[in-house]
Amino acid sequence: MARAFLVVMDSVGCGGAPDAGRFFNGDTPDTGANTLLHIAQECALGHADEGRSGPLKLPNLDRLGLGAAIELASGEAAPGLGVSPEGLWAAATETSNGKDTPSGHWELAGVPVPWDWTYFPDTVPAFPDELVARVCELAGTEGILGNCHASGVPIIEDHCAEHLRTGWPICYTSADSVFQIAAHEEAFGLDRLLKLCEELAPTLHAMKVGRVIARPFTGTCGNFKRTSNRRDYAIAPPEPTLNDWVHDAGRRVHAIGKIGDIFSMRGIDDLRKGRDSELMEHLVALMDEAEDGSLTFANFVEFDSLYGHPRDVAGYARALEWFDTQLERVLSKARPGDLVLFTADHGNDPTWVGTDHTRERVPVLAHGVGKKSAGVIDFVDVAASIAAHLGIAAPKRGKSFI
Repeated sequence: MARAFLVVMDSVGCGGAPDAGRFFNGDTPDTGANTLLHIAQECALGHADEGRSGPLKLPNLDRLGLGAAIELASGEAAPGLGVSPEGLWAAATETSNGKDTPSGHWELAGVPVPWDWTYFPDTVPAFPDELVARVCELAGTEGILGNCHASGVPIIEDHCAEHLRTGWPICYTSADSVFQIAAHEEAFGLDRLLKLCEELAPTLHAMKVGRVIARPFTGTCGNFKRTSNRRDYAIAPPEPTLNDWVHDAGRRVHAIGKIGDIFSMRGIDDLRKGRDSELMEHLVALMDEAEDGSLTFANFVEFDSLYGHPRDVAGYARALEWFDTQLERVLSKARPGDLVLFTADHGNDPTWVGTDHTRERVPVLAHGVGKKSAGVIDFVDVAASIAAHLGIAAPKRGKSFI
């Protein structure tokens, strides 16, 4: 019986979104943003040589059709990419009114977001008084720190000493629909932080804020480290997704990385977490262990979190090249009848202004279903195609390109 592996390379967009002009980083529209193309161009110019050198080297992804997908999405050829594809390639367009993680993943899983997300204003303070009061009530503190738009590492640097002195949680947001809480694992307590976020999540979800994220860290001020104990408390999808379709058909659904958080564990049988290097080991293991008829759904987040938001072009290129080298291990274990599909949930062009995601089409690359172009498709077509490959019933939304 066929198996399916859906691997999301978080934020690895390929430009060309027809509605990019409606989405912004600050005052700059996302028109022209193209994560993969611009990284490849910077590498070719020698502008991304920290820890690597020369043109962007992604031979395994390119053989599947990565260069062809970039050109299909945006009409532009990426330097160093573009060999004749040996897999299936496409470029997918999102319809949900957001360029965030839940919107992208839900729509890839067959369910576009039917509402507009709530975003906090880029002001100080950013949060309404009643929300701050609720955080303090649940945390047992007299106040919070931060209360603004920020990136995770700088805001911990700014408030670390006061956090350790007062015990007040560090609360911040971003251009995403998100409420994040950073706290020291020992001084504040990891269990206390997770409990705070879990109990606060219903309040935020009722406001249509997509996620409450626990951001634990350890160490001392000036020498702290965010840990892998991050936890996302995401609003539940509004209807059954690909995970539910597979699960309800009596098949197993294996989740790797953030997938359990993004889908509130709905339709998921087991979850494996860790840093991206550990997630790759989980994926390789599941290529051996996953049952006939099962779905393995993986998210590799560090492209986005470590390199996209900080606008680190060389780091992003290194991460892409590392990922590509691992694909030989993954694809060598594929069985006859397996579908191994690589895609992304949005863009995060590290050459762009600001620190937010960028509205882009995403590549769709598949091993195991022959050589062909599927053209420009919709995000929901990914779920429809996996359902068709596994031979399970799915709602009549999207169409299979398999």
